[in-house]
Amino acid sequence: MGERKLKISDVARDAGLHRNTVTLLYQETATRIDLDAIDALCHYFGITVGELLEFIENPK
Repeated sequence: MGERKLKISDVARDAGLHRNTVTLLYQETATRIDLDAIDALCHYFGITVGELLEFIENPK
């Protein structure tokens, strides 16, 4: 979103998601995400799940 200079509200509206869902993902504070939301975002941005999500191991 930052690279494309998109607003959270525009992405939420266009992807058919709740604004809070997009906000939590954008701020990287989401603790869980619905598969329908992942699908909607991948479709909206034209990307794969691997391009949307990144696994970062918790430091011990």
